[in-house]
Amino acid sequence: QVQLVESGGGLVQAGGSLRLSCAASGRTFSRHAMGWFRQAPGKEREFVAAINWGGGNTYLADSVKGRFTISMGNAKNTVYLQMNSLQPADSALYYCAVVTRPYSDPTYDRTSYDYWGQGTQVTVSS
Repeated sequence: QVQLVESGGGLVQAGGSLRLSCAASGRTFSRHAMGWFRQAPGKEREFVAAINWGGGNTYLADSVKGRFTISMGNAKNTVYLQMNSLQPADSALYYCAVVTRPYSDPTYDRTSYDYWGQGTQVTVSS
């Protein structure tokens, strides 16, 4: 059983920053890719960012390029999403997810992800 726990969400004013964290536990796997998705009320879950196991390959949605950065912790079981210049349109429930297949490339395809966290709420006020 894999558990993914997100943290770091909250309420912030437009132009502000937040850093989300996601810690994986419960099963040892290696060389996996991880990603962040978000879902606003009434909308489909959408891709935000993804990173490969080594952290050298990242993939970001066009809507967040230049504002968000994804990184992986030294232990390779934690992924971070640094969000700067936040806008009200960024308000959503943010989920992290993991691809357990080894040596996976970062991907926007949510069907490739095997486990998901419960989400952390990000609200950006105007």
